[in-house]
Amino acid sequence: MDYMDSGMRYTPNKGPDRDWDQDVTFLPAADGKKLEKKKGPGRVGAVIGIVIFAAVIALMTGLLVWHFHYRKDTRIKKMYSGSMKITNQVFEDTYENSNSSEYRALAEQVVKQLKTLYHKMPQLAKYYVGSSVQAFSEGSVIAYYLSEFEVPRGQEAAVDKAMSSMDKVVDKVQRGLQNSRPGNDLLFEDVMNSALDSRMFSESFSEYYRYSEHTRANTIVPIMSPGFPNTPYPPNTFIQWQLRADPGHVLKLDFDTFNLEEDCRNDFVKVYDSLVAIESHAMEEICGYHSPSSPLTFQSSRNVMLVTLVTNNKNNYPGLRAHISQIPRNSKELACGGQLSGETGLFTSPNYPNYYAPNTKCEWDIQVPAGKSVKVKFSTFLLSELGQENTKECNKDYVEINNKRYCGEPPTSPVVTSDTNTMKVVFYSDASYVDRGFNATYETFESTDPCPNKFQCNNQRCVKAHLKCDGWNDCGDMSDEIKCKCDSTQISCKNGLCKPQFWECDGVNDCGDDTDEQNCGACKVGELTCQNGKCVSEKKRCDKKDDCGDGSDESDCGRIMNNVQCSDSTYKCENNKCTNKENPECDGTPDCEDKSDEANCDCGRSLFKTSRIVGGQDAEEGEFPWQVSLHIKNSGHVCGASIISQRWLVTAAHCVQDDAKTRYSQPGVWEAYLGLHVQKQNSKNVQKRNLRQVISHPYYNAYTFDNDIALMELDSPVTFSDYIRPICLPSPQHTFPQGNSVWITGWGATREGGSGASILQKAQVRIINSTVCNRLMGGQITSRMTCAGVLTGGVDACQGDSGGPLSSPGTSRMFLAGVVSWGDGCARRDKPGIYSTVTKFRGWIKEKTGV
Repeated sequence: MDYMDSGMRYTPNKGPDRDWDQDVTFLPAADGKKLEKKKGPGRVGAVIGIVIFAAVIALMTGLLVWHFHYRKDTRIKKMYSGSMKITNQVFEDTYENSNSSEYRALAEQVVKQLKTLYHKMPQLAKYYVGSSVQAFSEGSVIAYYLSEFEVPRGQEAAVDKAMSSMDKVVDKVQRGLQNSRPGNDLLFEDVMNSALDSRMFSESFSEYYRYSEHTRANTIVPIMSPGFPNTPYPPNTFIQWQLRADPGHVLKLDFDTFNLEEDCRNDFVKVYDSLVAIESHAMEEICGYHSPSSPLTFQSSRNVMLVTLVTNNKNNYPGLRAHISQIPRNSKELACGGQLSGETGLFTSPNYPNYYAPNTKCEWDIQVPAGKSVKVKFSTFLLSELGQENTKECNKDYVEINNKRYCGEPPTSPVVTSDTNTMKVVFYSDASYVDRGFNATYETFESTDPCPNKFQCNNQRCVKAHLKCDGWNDCGDMSDEIKCKCDSTQISCKNGLCKPQFWECDGVNDCGDDTDEQNCGACKVGELTCQNGKCVSEKKRCDKKDDCGDGSDESDCGRIMNNVQCSDSTYKCENNKCTNKENPECDGTPDCEDKSDEANCDCGRSLFKTSRIVGGQDAEEGEFPWQVSLHIKNSGHVCGASIISQRWLVTAAHCVQDDAKTRYSQPGVWEAYLGLHVQKQNSKNVQKRNLRQVISHPYYNAYTFDNDIALMELDSPVTFSDYIRPICLPSPQHTFPQGNSVWITGWGATREGGSGASILQKAQVRIINSTVCNRLMGGQITSRMTCAGVLTGGVDACQGDSGGPLSSPGTSRMFLAGVVSWGDGCARRDKPGIYSTVTKFRGWIKEKTGV
């Protein structure tokens, strides 16, 4: 019996790629009874007979409808996968071959004893249908099986509970068998089972594939989805690979290609530390497109592993390819923990930055010179587990230091100190769901002064003393901002926090209790401020009437009003009708009658899943495929740009202004590198183009940087790929609200006055209120400029980033919100970066490029 069979009632046809075993076949009863009509005695009798006959037919029809519809729906198929150790058997090589007589004999015996066990449990016996063995592995012999039950609706929890207590029943039965000295009965222990993921026995599956691979020493075995790389994987299909290594080894699984549908509810891969899909041994569920530059690598805890691929009926993608190898258990590659000594050092979780193995425990004993204390700082900490994201219990995977456990994915990585010169660090992972792990350093410090000339946060971090009570959460746990007395340059929030005065009335709730956004003078309490400045009653919001006159009181109401009066705040369709939906373009839902809001939407998507490990701020290769590096011929990188079509780029006007040495306005001096990730490394993903023309905005002001935008036409069109794609251009009505997070990218200087980066850098900043920004920047902000940054400092664009994109995430695509223009230094506190607002130039771009 296989859980890939949709009904568990038949054996699928076997093809060259399918070798399913069906140990027990269950056949439905197919006999039906026929009704015969008898002759009636005369006309009256005939009428009575017809009435009776009709009544009987109606009754039987009702009974049949009830029987086949309602009664059928009261039973639910439940599948359980499990494993058990057979202690009185020795593993034989023939047990790997499901067609061998030895395999079949042992499987039959396991199924027979499973049936006996289930019938000793009343809650299971009456619903049990049958079982099948899926595989055997070493240890003495481990049997992997599936069991099917038909459970009345409402009884599922009771059956789950009974299955979870099965190990106790097995222990009791086994003790009886041992005492009675059975002849051929199998002795079981370590019994475990769990409900099978219902997506793995869908009735819609039309194809089933099963592969078995056993890797050997110094060999690498490839596995790939059916048809790869020539055709996409098949729809409505269940595929599994049972993988083995030699005894005394573990398996290493490396995906070099992983390209599935983005939504795991449709197509997904699940990796198990087992030979059957036991959820308590699931290592990870994966979907989407992952960059080869950040490969997915898993390790098993034993010499077995299961990889499953489930696909639905549409949107099939190229698929996957991986390589399997084995590692000896005593290999240095698997070693973790040990003695650490000296003033400072580095240690990581096993297999970092790839996924650590399940069932792992490592211990590090750190010792620094006598008289000193130990501080451990985690630069990366990723120990998150499905269903455990927000828990503080840390009962799954964790790091333990000083009898305190750390787990999950905390917003600020932990810092832990000791009172002595020693510290023990323990890393533990359980049998299910693994993560990327941690990267940590240890160092010494004086126990009497853990933060010399600095403020010590509650989380043991050290921050500069002048950052205390400045309104910014520098510690990460707010401990530098509590018990503060606000000065005249700060807002005194009702919740006790102090915030910079310039955040007052900027439209963003910085205090957290709205103190900074109250009594702002625009409209009275209970009134809504329209985008056009008009005040209307809050009660008129979302009342299906345009009370503001610009539709802003009816935007973002969870419903769409089409054919509303067109204004500066409404989106205009190609047919010149308008909709009140905010930012409707390219969100996957047609909102215009002519569907023009969803036209030309092959843009703004990075095909790769973004890794959570940013390693400083290095971008992943292909993460921002619209980023361009502009070089001066025979020189190097000067400015950035963004791809908007196969022929056109957007950059900054100040990048193309002539000086005494170079005529930057001339296309012949430039080279554009598209798909570039590392400067001076032109991989196969890079395309180089010369320029046909450079168009600077006619009203660019070199003194104020107003209208700082330019266009570049390539001398020949580029070919789009995973690494070269355009970013979406926003409509003139597109809004990028203050407070929203956006991305800046480029190869510019990583610090003020520093040299340029070799690897493409990324940073997340937020859009800043223009009034606040204008105050901070001395009144130099025009209506064609957007401000974005982190006003605490430390994150900003810099020299060499000019002309690059300010990328804003939409519903499913990135939009070009701005072009890197100017700033007061780089990453200075209270000095945001300034960007040319693309929506203000949308008409000009369309006029010059047709895009």
